[in-house]
Amino acid sequence: MAAPILSLYRRLQRWPAGNWLFSRAVCFKAPYFASIAPRITRLDNGCCEARIADRRRVHNHIGTVHAIALCNLAELTAGLMTDASLPASMRWIPKGMSVQYLKKAVGTLHAVATPAAPLKESGAGYALQVDVAVRDGDGDTVFTAQVEMWVSPKPARHAVV
Repeated sequence: MAAPILSLYRRLQRWPAGNWLFSRAVCFKAPYFASIAPRITRLDNGCCEARIADRRRVHNHIGTVHAIALCNLAELTAGLMTDASLPASMRWIPKGMSVQYLKKAVGTLHAVATPAAPLKESGAGYALQVDVAVRDGDGDTVFTAQVEMWVSPKPARHAVV
């Protein structure tokens, strides 16, 4: 059975504006991500892709896409990929992020998030690294991130007496 977020994504893909609707739903649930106006273009087990347009609201003082906008894009794609890929018995939270700024980020940017190792069901918590690469319109990598997720079993629900 697919994760709830992945089921929603697949259901909305039947609509002409499915990616836009899904992206808006994600930003409604996590409003801070709306600041970069992301468009989720692919979500599957083990992969999330998104893009952001080069807009003034994501610029820094030199007219390129701001470093923190890139970090937001990395955290968003890493989180969605993790959520869509984990078994229902597991949960996650970001624990840390390492980033590399490789080139000035201009134009529409495309991010791809993939796990560094297979996700698994486990009786104990574990660290999962998610690799994110952000490319510009020419296909050049402008930014990379390694997002560390803490993955652990969901707590057992206790019966209320």
